[in-house]
Amino acid sequence: MSEIVFLIEEDIDGGFNARALGHSIFTEGDTETEIRKNILDALKCHFNDKELPKIVRLHFVRDEVLTYA
Repeated sequence: MSEIVFLIEEDIDGGFNARALGHSIFTEGDTETEIRKNILDALKCHFNDKELPKIVRLHFVRDEVLTYA
């Protein structure tokens, strides 16, 4: 595999949740730095060294609410 994509969302209680698209990989972290580290750690647990993807794409999703004032 050459690439894997993670969907990263802000947790309602703070921090971030990340899940891989097409794989059963989920992790969380309190900061953007920590979520990046935890994603790399989760990949090392899920794949052996020969199977590790060469590219890890992070897709940050943020919900916003607009109202008319």
